Amino acid sequence: MKTFVIGISGVTNGGKTTLAKNLQKHLPNCSVISQDDFFKPESEIETDENGFLQYDVLEALNMEEMMSAISCWMENPTRSPVSTREESIKEIPILIIEGFLLFHYKPLDTVWNRSYFLTIPYEECKRRRSTRVYKPPDAPGYFDGHVWPMYLKHKKEMENVSWEIVYLDGTKSEEDLFSQVYEDVIQELAKQKGV
Repeated sequence: MKTFVIGISGVTNGGKTTLAKNLQKHLPNCSVISQDDFFKPESEIETDENGFLQYDVLEALNMEEMMSAISCWMENPTRSPVSTREESIKEIPILIIEGFLLFHYKPLDTVWNRSYFLTIPYEECKRRRSTRVYKPPDAPGYFDGHVWPMYLKHKKEMENVSWEIVYLDGTKSEEDLFSQVYEDVIQELAKQKGV
């Protein structure tokens, strides 16, 4: 069975979850898996020389469990019966995987039909991050000492990926981001179906 898998990655507080949820509301047969649901317990998170918990690395995530969830979906994607030719795009089950470190995990390299990466400038990212409540809470200096440097490191590493990633401006409105990605996805689905 054909499936269509969308990756939405990017900077912390860049709008990944919001975009994924907006797309899920408007795309037929659409499921979402969030990488944030696969963080290991705090007791298993490494600490660096500055005492910062190392949450912004793959080792902080149970990626095997996440891959298992993706595999389960691939084996049995939700699908609703469709009869008219005009609705042929709706026949393809869609999975959106959203998270901050999707394009760095080799086993996922071959699943993407479409990949998006949200970016926002440093000041805006820091401002947004300061309005969120995390468990455990960000320690003083955590953003500048760990979060932002790790984001820059991961973004640089993405220059070596072998597939196309569409970079999105996370400072655009939710509506503009949704429209841009929704139109792109619909075009890609139509190509896949030969509509």
